[in-house]
Amino acid sequence: MSEGIMIILSSPSGAGKTTLVKLLSERKGFITSVSHTTRTPRFNEVDGKDYHFVSNEKFEKMINNKEFLEFAKVFKNFYGTTKSNIFKELNSGNNVIFDIDWQGTNQIISQKLENRLLTFFILPPSREELFKRLTNRDMKDKLIAEERMKQFDNDVLHWKDYDYVIINNDLEACYNQISEYIDCEINKKKSSYDINLIKNHIKKLIF
Repeated sequence: MSEGIMIILSSPSGAGKTTLVKLLSERKGFITSVSHTTRTPRFNEVDGKDYHFVSNEKFEKMINNKEFLEFAKVFKNFYGTTKSNIFKELNSGNNVIFDIDWQGTNQIISQKLENRLLTFFILPPSREELFKRLTNRDMKDKLIAEERMKQFDNDVLHWKDYDYVIINNDLEACYNQISEYIDCEINKKKSSYDINLIKNHIKKLIF
């Protein structure tokens, strides 16, 4: 039995990576890595399904015990992926998909694991659309949205660290692109990926 591959989706807050991770998990049968976090659950989130919600004290103990494959502090809260379940799934031949930020991605890349790794960075179609998505989320707080927009200018600079960068203008089209690139990588086929299109889009986003 061949080992599973690790697939990472990252994005600035509000670009849609969490929804895409759920679609990939449901349609392609990938195992979703459920992160631990110290942040408060949103109204529609379920402990153990969306995240493992833990206290700061518990999270710090897990750091000290070296339980995390990666962890990062994002918007004053910790997020982390535990090692045990991930390697168990990979060793069983299951593909595992991660919803993590650029800090966590860099930690995993730097470990040079033997497991195959594919990384995707999701971008919004425009700054205006991103702000609209952020203010339409359950928080409905423009101050929080503005804080996320400030962070966006830093987050977007990390697109170069990823294998593929995808523009999420339409959810279904974005999903199909990611799915195509994953299948091409697994089957060692050439994809339609256009890096110049991405470079031009980045210029528009960081004017």
